[in-house]
Amino acid sequence: MLYGKNVVLGVSGGIACYKACEIVSRLKKMGAGVDVVMTDNACKFVAPLTFQTLAGSKVVLDAFAPVKEYDINHISLAKKADILVVAPATANVIAKFANGIADDMLSTTFLACNAKKLICPAMNTAMYEDAATKENLLKLEQRGATVMQSPSGRLACGDVGKGRMAEPEDIVNKIIEELTPNQSLHGKNILITAGGTEEDIDPVRTICNRSSGKMGVAIAEEAASRGGSVTLVYGNISVPLPNCLKDAIYARTTQEMYEACMRQFETADVAIMAAAPADYRVKNAQTAKIKDDKVVLQLEKNVDIACALGKVKGDKKLVIFAAETENLIENAKEKLAKKHADLVVANDVTKSGAGFSQDTNIATIIDADGNAFESGKVTKRRLAALLLDRVRL
Repeated sequence: MLYGKNVVLGVSGGIACYKACEIVSRLKKMGAGVDVVMTDNACKFVAPLTFQTLAGSKVVLDAFAPVKEYDINHISLAKKADILVVAPATANVIAKFANGIADDMLSTTFLACNAKKLICPAMNTAMYEDAATKENLLKLEQRGATVMQSPSGRLACGDVGKGRMAEPEDIVNKIIEELTPNQSLHGKNILITAGGTEEDIDPVRTICNRSSGKMGVAIAEEAASRGGSVTLVYGNISVPLPNCLKDAIYARTTQEMYEACMRQFETADVAIMAAAPADYRVKNAQTAKIKDDKVVLQLEKNVDIACALGKVKGDKKLVIFAAETENLIENAKEKLAKKHADLVVANDVTKSGAGFSQDTNIATIIDADGNAFESGKVTKRRLAALLLDRVRL
């Protein structure tokens, strides 16, 4: 859900530090990258090693600690963050933030950061209700920060009232809301294919389609960020599998991809066919390595996966891709009708900035009514967003 998002978590010195450990754990399980910045006082409650182990990254403590390469930590963290979360936020650090004081790593990073900011107060009730704290929190809100309201309850000091830090689950839900406000696919099962399949010529040689899998993986990441439960059926891909997937199924051949897709489509709400399965297989594939000077291959048509899904889709949605070299729109519309699809993403792979192995694409998205949308040259992740905006579930 948060794959590709970077959270910088500031931890200041309060008894609620132990709750911040759960925040890190939950964020990592959702695919977020997490960097933890601790104040000196926070280290007295929870050891930095705990956060380092949970986050899988070095905890930042000292603004002036020597580094192996030139990289001003508070600046690099500030630029890296999609959101800066301070939990727990004591009255002391809130006062620093509100008044522009930058005398440690956390306050310096806060001042340098232009990303979204989420403040989670945690302190004694009297301190929380003091006029100075209220004024400081109001200042931060007026400057664009979001403040999590402190719930009432029994505090560590024995007092009962406001001042407790919000629960980790609520804080993480607020982070999700801030970073991924579009949850249009929540509760939906999304089947996506990516990459190219291959067919044997002999035990050491194959024929395949040219596909990096970048488009399919980008769609998987975007669908997961919108709350979708994503199953990726993939062939040969040149990019890592994202950790936002419900399931990942490797299919080497087109037949294997067909069988996997037919199984998974039973529980899917939509199938997005971004893979490039080999259209043909070798009829006379050899069981021993071919050493002849001249080889004649007999090819036969492979199963059309998208067409097979279109025949059984019922009320489910089907999105297909049309990678063409000529007559782009005509060929795409023909495929859309023939395969009973709801959308087709058509791209001319001969265009600069489009096609296989690139980080960008240029596409025309056409629906079953013939309406067409031109994406222009965009990143594949941006095209994924434009496509999913048009999938009506």
